[in-house]
Amino acid sequence: MKVAVLALQGAFIEHENMLNELGVETIELRQKKDCFEEFDALVLPGGESTVMGKLLRELDMFDILKDKIEKGMPVFGTCAGLLLLAGNIENDYRKHIGLMDITAERNAYGRQLGSFETVSKFKGIGEIPMRFIRAPYIKNIDDESVEVLSVVDDKIVAAREKNMLVTAFHPELTDCNEVHKYFIDNMCNI
Repeated sequence: MKVAVLALQGAFIEHENMLNELGVETIELRQKKDCFEEFDALVLPGGESTVMGKLLRELDMFDILKDKIEKGMPVFGTCAGLLLLAGNIENDYRKHIGLMDITAERNAYGRQLGSFETVSKFKGIGEIPMRFIRAPYIKNIDDESVEVLSVVDDKIVAAREKNMLVTAFHPELTDCNEVHKYFIDNMCNI
């Protein structure tokens, strides 16, 4: 199995490290030609969704990756990656890849000072550490096909729909690789 990690901006190295710990080969997507390499799944890391969305279009990668996801390629989006996949973003006029039937709220916990860590339940895993940095959350589930995987303080912070998994938090910034393992075991081997 080979997983591509979008490496335009954000916490992509940390995802690569987590996946490598699990014995998964990774490649970085930095330019259009990288999108034509063979890979089985995709990670959209945390960072700045506006910048990533802009770069995906400017580098002519957007349509290629959206098409792969629409055709069923497993994708895991964390924080900004959640926003890239969200069908609607409550407090932002932009829409990016927009394939997941969720409405997200951008910077829902406020600025950098609103960042926090907690331990909470994740369906199918148990309790795990969660790090939220200028995080969004899922305000609404817009289709019954979306499965809620984790809720913190009455806010949905992890969900899956078909081939898409999203977390509002950054599992790659903890010492727990269980969410990455969940992605590989439950989303990539379907």
